Amino acid sequence: MRSPKDVHVLLLYVLLLPLMVVSLDPPFSCDPSSPSTSSFTFCKTTLAVDKRVVDLISHLTLEEKIAQLGDIAPSIPRLGIPAYKWWSESLHGVSDSGRGIHFNGTIPSATSFPQVILTAASFNPRIWYQIGQAIGIEGRAIYNNGQAEGLTFWSPNINIFRDPRWGRGQETPGEDPMTTSKYAALYVRGLQGDSFEGGSSAELKASACCKHFTAYDMDNWDGITRYKFNAIVSRQLANSELYCDWGTSWLILISLFGVQVSAQDLEDTYQPPFKSCVEEGRASGIMCSYNRVNGVPTCADDNLLSKTARGSWGFYGYITSDCDAVSIIHDAQGYAKTAEDAVGDVLKAGMDVNCGGYVQKYAMSAVQQGKLSEGDINRALHNLFSIRMRLGLFNGNPKYEAYGKIAPSQVCTQKHQNLALEAAKDGIVLLKNSVDILPLSRSKVKSLGVIGPNANNATKLLGNYAGPPCKHITPLEALQSYVKDTRYLAGCATAACNSSSISEAVQLATSVDFVVMFMGLDLEQEREELDRVDLVLPGMQQSLITSVARAAKRPVILVLLCGGPVDITFAKYEKKIGGILWAGYPGEAGGLAIAQVLFGEHNPGGKLPVTWYPQSFTSVAMTDMRMRADPASGYPGRTYRFYTGKPVFEFGYGLSYSNYSYEFSAESENTIYMNKSVSLDAFKMSESFSYDIKKMGSEACKKLKFLTVVGVKNHGPMDGKHPVLLFLRWPDVLHGRPMKQLIGFQSVHLKAGEKADVKFVVSPCKHLSRTNVDGMKVLDQGSHFLMTGKKEYQISVMA
Repeated sequence: MRSPKDVHVLLLYVLLLPLMVVSLDPPFSCDPSSPSTSSFTFCKTTLAVDKRVVDLISHLTLEEKIAQLGDIAPSIPRLGIPAYKWWSESLHGVSDSGRGIHFNGTIPSATSFPQVILTAASFNPRIWYQIGQAIGIEGRAIYNNGQAEGLTFWSPNINIFRDPRWGRGQETPGEDPMTTSKYAALYVRGLQGDSFEGGSSAELKASACCKHFTAYDMDNWDGITRYKFNAIVSRQLANSELYCDWGTSWLILISLFGVQVSAQDLEDTYQPPFKSCVEEGRASGIMCSYNRVNGVPTCADDNLLSKTARGSWGFYGYITSDCDAVSIIHDAQGYAKTAEDAVGDVLKAGMDVNCGGYVQKYAMSAVQQGKLSEGDINRALHNLFSIRMRLGLFNGNPKYEAYGKIAPSQVCTQKHQNLALEAAKDGIVLLKNSVDILPLSRSKVKSLGVIGPNANNATKLLGNYAGPPCKHITPLEALQSYVKDTRYLAGCATAACNSSSISEAVQLATSVDFVVMFMGLDLEQEREELDRVDLVLPGMQQSLITSVARAAKRPVILVLLCGGPVDITFAKYEKKIGGILWAGYPGEAGGLAIAQVLFGEHNPGGKLPVTWYPQSFTSVAMTDMRMRADPASGYPGRTYRFYTGKPVFEFGYGLSYSNYSYEFSAESENTIYMNKSVSLDAFKMSESFSYDIKKMGSEACKKLKFLTVVGVKNHGPMDGKHPVLLFLRWPDVLHGRPMKQLIGFQSVHLKAGEKADVKFVVSPCKHLSRTNVDGMKVLDQGSHFLMTGKKEYQISVMA
């Protein structure tokens, strides 16, 4: 019998056990110490992955196979195969939002980088890659430390930020297909262990999954949810040959039945990021979305999953459903008559694993009813086990493999935290500096008023899908380290600002030298499953800002923390508001980043990756998927490429403490003679001045590439990192051409007074082409205009 003292000690141990940190070996298969390992062909690392997987599947019973088709895949003890959890998240840092990662051991946190929309604003591809690299390293370190049950991360989110009200727009690189495509490829390369330039290594440091495939960009608006939404839009009738032939009869058909998402919009807006993610990034995962596209659930669409992704793009990896997306095909959408039909539909279409237990529950009865074959199941398992093998999880203990030496010490390193700070600083956008109120001078600011609900809460800096950060400092705390006499008032309890302490805020504003206000949104205003209704600042924020500005001794500085754009027209034109910064959700280092920008230790260079629309845009239905404007109906179009209204701030807008100028170099090409490079007569279309890009082929297109050189000068007074954005403009918007289109960008660091030449390789087939109504890429003869800043350079494409 134990003594009372021993019982108390034991009881204390039991109570504290859940809180104790532990370090375990990571789960793996093919343990060399097991006598059965040598007899399994699937454990022979000298064989190709495909052969090993075929052998593994041959050992499984049908029941065991079906059990592997959910995101929580159970162990198979008789084969020495541990359980695996497919769902982990790493949108802007390793997160515990999924099931596979646990911060309950010796690693309690991970580096929390800025939310993606702010990282994109840097237009710095190198940083995008480095963030992916850091996340891959930290994810593998957590796995090696026994705190993960999977290495498949369901990131990045590369849907186009099509509508400013979308609650998840903050997760994306913005509204531009070219930017999003570039981000997708570089993040994936970094996370999976490839080089910046790319490669197709079969071995994976971690696995990236591009989501949500496709035309997914609405969560919950006006009673319509993402679960039931059917993405349908009509063609641009003004340019449609069908309209010319059928006239009003076509309009009647639209009103009765609707038409498909146009091939034009799919090809030049919705699909490019996913195509790049696969072809350029070599992503090992894709997630199909909740919504239907033209009536067909994406997870049950053979044309999307098998013919396009695997066939046309050469996708080599696994396809997962979004969570419970298979169940809603029957339960919510009614697309499938029975649960078994839903399971059969998705697996035959090319999906491999279900986030949830629906497939595991109904696959056996689907087989028994003849709605699913064991061959369909084997196909899915082949993709799933191939990924686990490429991650090295069937090679014995991963600690002795290529990535096994990545230790806990490589999480939250100073290098990664410095990168988080750099990314936040580079992304912050200066929207207004009308009286050169910025940068502030530490020697001249004797007292500082800090007002706003987003000033003193570290979680407000992170955005959604964030994990526990390595450390945090609020904007208030950072500013207190710059100005000893810093006085704070929240003004509103939350960003909703249903009530406001305006009189107290006014009193504070009158008592200090300078005022900085931290306003905007938070995750109660925009997040997954919550789209916005308005574009203006919530509640009484505008009243609070205006009252403080008009009472302050000097023009105030407004800092906006938000993912989606807001209509701040009032602040843009209010003379007593001298400076405006947009800081997105800047991550764990965001407080310090904002302070360094405000006090001139960093020269802001970020550019908006999304159009900031006026409040009047809320009259447009979120469910209208068309990109191009329709003047006949008053539809204004979407994004900088097609929006015909007047924005509050345009895509690519961003000021600096320096002044920059641009000049196109005389060495840039100004005429492209098509027939000098290749014989193109066979590629001419019925439109006599256009060429079919697909028929031309890659070799012909390669011969047409040319170099454009842009001279950039920093006129001072500060050094700065500056993104150079290169756009294309056509002489008109006929045939659905965009008003302008980003075709390249580079980030260059220039000292005050320094000049540099920035070189862009322009491919006419890729950069000067347009997409016609049938989704075909065509290159037109005639004038094309390259643009950067206010400078234009004409390129003539001649026969």
